[in-house]
Amino acid sequence: MKNQEKVADLIEKRVQAKLGGGEKRIASQHKKGKLTARERIDMLLDDGSFEELDMFVTHRCTNFGLENEKYLGDGVVTGHGTIDGRIVFVFAQDFTVFGGSLSETMAQKICKVMDMAMKMGAPIIGINDSGGARIQEGVTSLAGYAEIFQRNILASGVVPQISAIFGPCAGGAVYSPALTDFILMTADNSYMFVTGPKVVKSVTGEDITVEDLGGADVHARKSGVTHFKAESEEEGTMLIRKLISYMPQNNLEEAPLVKCTDPIDRLEDSLNSLIPDNPNQPYDMKDIIHGIVDNGEFLEVHRHYARNIIVGFARFNGASTGIVANQPNYLAGVLDSDASRKAARFVRFCDAFNIPVLTLVDVPGFLPGSGQEYAGIIIHGAKLMFAYGEATIPKVTVTIRKSYGGAHDVMSCKQLRGDFNYAWPTAEIAVMGASGAIEVLEGKKVAAMTDEAEKKKYIDEKVEEYKEKFANPYQAAAFGYIDDVIEPRNTRFRVIRAFEALQTKKLQNPPRKHSNMPL
Repeated sequence: MKNQEKVADLIEKRVQAKLGGGEKRIASQHKKGKLTARERIDMLLDDGSFEELDMFVTHRCTNFGLENEKYLGDGVVTGHGTIDGRIVFVFAQDFTVFGGSLSETMAQKICKVMDMAMKMGAPIIGINDSGGARIQEGVTSLAGYAEIFQRNILASGVVPQISAIFGPCAGGAVYSPALTDFILMTADNSYMFVTGPKVVKSVTGEDITVEDLGGADVHARKSGVTHFKAESEEEGTMLIRKLISYMPQNNLEEAPLVKCTDPIDRLEDSLNSLIPDNPNQPYDMKDIIHGIVDNGEFLEVHRHYARNIIVGFARFNGASTGIVANQPNYLAGVLDSDASRKAARFVRFCDAFNIPVLTLVDVPGFLPGSGQEYAGIIIHGAKLMFAYGEATIPKVTVTIRKSYGGAHDVMSCKQLRGDFNYAWPTAEIAVMGASGAIEVLEGKKVAAMTDEAEKKKYIDEKVEEYKEKFANPYQAAAFGYIDDVIEPRNTRFRVIRAFEALQTKKLQNPPRKHSNMPL
């Protein structure tokens, strides 16, 4: 073969590889409302930045006639490119080749880019669209999954890992995304479950649809498995680009800094009158968040799950910051098992990647009842406490209204190494609310009173007395547990100043192999 013929052969092979499973299967993919692996990568990365690896890899299986059906690339597109000029490593499963099923060689391709990402200190983004293990390959396919899982585990807390589920992801395949930092699913076309509807039906007798068992809505609202639910793949890829913009490349770098056009001393006058006079009346914590962050921009994580707590990313004077905030608009902002787990995992991610955390507190306590106790709220609440206590990143806390009991301790209090702890003048920091406290303190005396009018008057007086003493931030400030009581409209400026003062913070935990947090 002459040189020109060799070049022509290479070009032909590249064209063939880019067609995956062929034009007919590509058309079938489009008909389902799904993009191909290469289309997804092109949309995700900066224009022209993708460098593909292992385009000519093929499987080695000789079982069930599979040796007669080979496709270049073997069902996954891998390589590296940039997002906003910063390098990332990617892999995208190609459903047009054997339904995106995982083979030994596909696993090797994925492991190669994961190893490279670790070596270069760059994020890993995986796009999942697969029918599961390639059955014809048997145990080598299962070994391939385990090789990927091991790398997910070793990369955890070293480089950011993001999983996009743009199609089926079932059986053992679900555990790789579950080991990553963030999962994104799309409405209608994506689903995740360990066992499918048919197996569920045969084992338990339960009749359930794919969507109800493992659709995006189920995992966004009920299980909390997915952090983001996008309406389309286009929205999903834009979300990933946005998410990446808040993260450093790896655990040895600082969080990214962008130019800020929002004045740091901007006063948000509406905050001075935002908190209702009635302490039991709700308000939307997001009004505060949008009012104090740069340009009102806030990327919420786990938006549909455990809505009594808010977590997400924003910027203060251009610096990437994690925000954890109780939401009085939902279940009065009470902490329950799901909210505790949600916030704990977010705080640990921020701590792993040097992203400072702002905590906005309005929490009446932990949710009472047998349901929560049986669900293990003691352990789940301890997770959040552990996450804050273990974190060495800069931590700024602003108590907005209620901060009662054990929930006060859990929400980044001074004793859990909160660096700057501020409070609004509307803050109430106490063991419990006034009415509950008087019930405990004066219960016997009140029970012995026979005159109802006198009883009511006595209770009202004691409640007022308790409020006077504890329904304010000044007792905590007197002990130094609150560093300052600040004017609400000035919160943005004080938070920015606090984080600027903490830029050179150095804090290390005691030497150990690893902690044993309550799981």
